[in-house]
Amino acid sequence: MNKKISVHIADDHKILIEGLIAVIKTEKKFLIKGYSLTGKQVVDWFDKKGNEADVLVLDITMPELDGFEVLKYFKEQNIDVKVIVLSSYDDIKIVDEVLKLGASGYISKGNAGGHIIQAIKKVADGEQYFSDDIQSLLLQKITGGKPPTGDAPEDFLFEKLTEKEIKVLRLVTLEYSTSEIASQLNLSHHTVETHRRKLLKKLNVKSSVGLAMYAVKFKVV
Repeated sequence: MNKKISVHIADDHKILIEGLIAVIKTEKKFLIKGYSLTGKQVVDWFDKKGNEADVLVLDITMPELDGFEVLKYFKEQNIDVKVIVLSSYDDIKIVDEVLKLGASGYISKGNAGGHIIQAIKKVADGEQYFSDDIQSLLLQKITGGKPPTGDAPEDFLFEKLTEKEIKVLRLVTLEYSTSEIASQLNLSHHTVETHRRKLLKKLNVKSSVGLAMYAVKFKVV
């Protein structure tokens, strides 16, 4: 690829953007095409006539619209840009989700400096790119292993709950016993316990107190 690779950066931390720009500018083949501090700014920038970039470096957690919503918007509007997700979250479910939404790469923020140059080159050439830690998670999944549970945004975890699990979560938070929950929801004792175990696992908490904190935060009770 002879022409310069244009790059737009989206992150809600200006200091991180400045650091990325400093690293990216060391590569003469790259051209910085602005930055965004919120998801809405990203969408508005790409919607504006004449604005385009070969590669977007995108954070997951941003104000107004998060990275998932930005990717969904690009997919719906057929906006042609290669996306590298740069995130502090390292849960395989997050990686799977952004890949389904069309992202071409995923780099954990702790490894950004050592990977961003190569990631932009590879992704601009139509390949996928992952930092070593993310690559390891994907390999474990492909080979039938069980990747460890990593960090993920709380709202992402909550959105993955089923309607029945949310009902069980509400009653657990209200201190209903397993038998009372079973009676209230017309479920067996075993099914309620299964839902409870799934809730602990999905929300990555260890006790009913952790479940209650989620329930309060997301206004389940």
